[in-house]
Amino acid sequence: MKDTTEATAFDVNSWIRQEQMPHFLCPGCGHGIALRALVWALHEQGIDKDKLAVVSGIGCSGRLSAYIDANTFHTTHGRPLTFATGLKLARPDLSVVVITGDGDCLAIGGNHLIHAARRNLDITCLMLNNEIYGMTGGQVSPTTAEGRYTSTTPQGNTEPGFDACALAAAAGAGFVGREVTMQVLGLRDLIGQAIAHKGFSFVEVLSDCTEIYGRKNDLGASPEMMLAKKSEMRPFAYRNTVDVPFRPNHLRTGVIARSERPEYGAAYRAMAAGLRGEGGDA
Repeated sequence: MKDTTEATAFDVNSWIRQEQMPHFLCPGCGHGIALRALVWALHEQGIDKDKLAVVSGIGCSGRLSAYIDANTFHTTHGRPLTFATGLKLARPDLSVVVITGDGDCLAIGGNHLIHAARRNLDITCLMLNNEIYGMTGGQVSPTTAEGRYTSTTPQGNTEPGFDACALAAAAGAGFVGREVTMQVLGLRDLIGQAIAHKGFSFVEVLSDCTEIYGRKNDLGASPEMMLAKKSEMRPFAYRNTVDVPFRPNHLRTGVIARSERPEYGAAYRAMAAGLRGEGGDA
C-alpha cells in the first residue's frame, strides 16, 4: 500500500522507538544491519506505519520488532507465522511482516513455515540466519554448519545444514530470496521486492553472531565474519581488488524463486462472499 504523498528522505530514526535505545544486540551483530535494511525498504515502498504490523517470535531476531515504531507483536517461540496468519486474515488492509530466526522458524516453527508458504497468504517473512540459538544458550540450530562448535555440539556439529530457501520454494512460497548483511543495498532492494509481491514472501538474511557463535568457533570479529561470507560469494575478490567480476558459487543470493498464483486471503474472502450471496452463514 504505497503512500501517494511525495517521497521523503530516509531517516532511520523516524522508524525506531527511541525509548528502546540503546538496543540489546551484541557489538557486531548482523541483526542491526538487517533491521535498518527492513525499515529502509518499508520507507521506499511507502508503507504507512499505522498500517504496518510486525510480528516476531523468540530469540535475538524476535527482539527486533520492539524497536520498530509501528504496530508490533512479540509472540511465542516458533509461532510468529501463525499469529501473522490470523492477523492478516482479520485485517487484510495491513502490511504484515514477520521477523524470525533460524531456530524459531526452522526448528520449532518449521511446520508453520511450510503451511504459510503453501497457503500463499500475503505476508513477508524475514528469517535472520545466524546459525545458532544466540539468546537461549548457544545451542545448535537447523542451519549450523557442519563441524561448528555450539553448546550442544562440543565435538563439532555432525548434522547437515538446512536450506531454508529450498524448503520455502518447494512448499509454494510466491517469492523466495537470500542476501547477506554485508550487501546492505542489495538486501534493502530484495526486501522491497518481497514486500511488493502479492503472496507469501520469504527472505533469508545471512547474519552474523559474533559473541555466541563467532567467538566459540574462532571466526573473528564482525568484519572477519562478514568478509568470510564475501569470500564464499566472490572468492577471487577476497583481499584483492573489488573490480574482479562476480563469481557465484553454491551460495545463491538475490531472487531465488518467484511465481504468481492465487493469494490465499483474496481466495478465502471470495469464497465467503459467494456463500453470503447464497444465503449461507459465512
